[in-house]
Amino acid sequence: MFKKILIANRGEIALRIIRTCREMGIKTVAVYSTIDKDSLHVRFADEAVCIGPAPSSESYLNVPNIMAAIEITNADAIHPGYGFLAENAAFAEVCTEYGIKFIGPKPGQIRKMGDKITAKETMKKAGVPVIPGSDGLITDISEGKKMGKKMGYPIILKATAGGGGRGMRIVWKESEFEKAFNSAAQEAKAAFSNDGLYIEKYIEDPRHIEFQIAGDRKGNAVHLSERDCSIQRRHQKLVEECPSPIMDNKLRRKMGSAAVKAAKAIKYESVGTVEFLVDKHRNFYFMEMNTRIQVEHPVTEEVMDFDLIKEQIKLAAGELVEGKNYFPKMHAIECRINAEDPSNNFIPSPGKITTLHTSKGHGVRVDTHVYAGYTVPPNYDSLIAKVICKAQTREETIFKMQRALGEFIVEGIKTTIPFHQALLKSDAFRSGNYTTKYLESFDFASLKERAVETV
Repeated sequence: MFKKILIANRGEIALRIIRTCREMGIKTVAVYSTIDKDSLHVRFADEAVCIGPAPSSESYLNVPNIMAAIEITNADAIHPGYGFLAENAAFAEVCTEYGIKFIGPKPGQIRKMGDKITAKETMKKAGVPVIPGSDGLITDISEGKKMGKKMGYPIILKATAGGGGRGMRIVWKESEFEKAFNSAAQEAKAAFSNDGLYIEKYIEDPRHIEFQIAGDRKGNAVHLSERDCSIQRRHQKLVEECPSPIMDNKLRRKMGSAAVKAAKAIKYESVGTVEFLVDKHRNFYFMEMNTRIQVEHPVTEEVMDFDLIKEQIKLAAGELVEGKNYFPKMHAIECRINAEDPSNNFIPSPGKITTLHTSKGHGVRVDTHVYAGYTVPPNYDSLIAKVICKAQTREETIFKMQRALGEFIVEGIKTTIPFHQALLKSDAFRSGNYTTKYLESFDFASLKERAVETV
C-alpha cells in the first residue's frame, strides 16, 4: 500500500480523499494555489505545497509544478480527484515515467474513452448499444448537412474531446446547421484545444442514467448499480439519485451488463462510470465513460455503505475487485449546493461566507470544504457543498432532504438551495416523471432566497 499520496485537486474532493487516506494510515500532501491558502484541504493534509497563483492554468493544471511538489515531498502516488487533470492521459503518462502511481486507469484507457469517436467504436465492437451517428469527425459543413438529412432531424453536434455540455449544439432543422456547427467548433476549440465534432441522432426527452463500475488489473469488473442524473441544466448535473425512479430489475440487469461489457472491453482498472441515455421506450444507448471518480459518487456510497475512494486506492495498489454486481436496497439523493444565484440565470456568487450551518441528523451527509469566514474564490467551479440523504424509500428520502436543506444556512453569498427546495416540492420530481429537459420549463425567476415552507 502507498505511504504518501499527493492530491492534485482542491475543495471538497481533496478533503474527501484526505479523510479516507487518514483512515487507511496513508499520509497526504495537499497542493494549493495562492488564493486557496486558507482552504481546509491545506489545513488537514499532513503536508501542503503552493503550486502557483490563482489561475488554474498556472496552478492545478501546471504539471511541472505538481511534479516538483511530488519530488520535494517524496509522495509515491497521486490522486487527481475529478476535473483538472483527472482524465488527462498525458499527465498519467508523466506520472508513470517518474515512477509515481497515478490513482486511476492507465493512460491508454483514458485515451480510448476520452475521445468520443474512439469510445463509440470501442463500444460498438463490445456489443454495447450506441446512439446512431456519424462514423467519424465531420470536417465539412456540406457533409454534415447531408448526414443530418439522412439521419433525420433533430440531431446533436458534439465535441469529440468534450464534456460538461461544452462544444455541444442541438440542430432542429438543416437551416440551423451551419451556425450551430461553427459555434460548437469554436467553443470546443476554446475549451479542449480540439475543434473536432461528430453527429448523433438527438434522443428527445431522455433520462440520463449512469452506472458505477469498478475494474482491476486482472480484467475483472463489476457494477455498483445506477445513478439517475436527469435533473440537469445545460448538461450540468444538479441532482442525482439511486435507484432511478424509472428502473426495474430487468432494465438494471440489462444496463448493468452493458456497463460491465464496456469496462471489460478496455480492461478498465479503477472506479469509473458508464453513462447512458434512456429513451421513452426504455431503450438505452451508450453516451460516454468517465474514467475518474464522479462528483456524485457519495450517492452510491450511501446506498451501499461503501467507500469508493478507498476502493480506488486499493485497486491502484494492485488489489482485486471483490464481490458481485450490486442491486440497491435503500434510496439516496444528492443535491449539489453551488455558489450561484438560481433566480438570476445561475450567475456565480463568489464572496465571503459570513454564516454557515450545515445539516445534520440520521441519514444526512454533507461533503463540503467551506466554513464561516471562508471566501469562495471566483476562479474555480462554484460547488461549495453536497448534501446527501438516504432512507428506506424515495418518499422518505425526499422528506429528509427537504428537512436537511431547511437547516442548511449560508449567508454572505447566494446559493442554489432555494432551487433545490422548489424542485423537491414539484409534482414532476415527486412522481419521478421527468427527463433531462424538465428544467427548461422550470420557473427559476420565482425563486426567492430562504423562502422555505415547513415540511
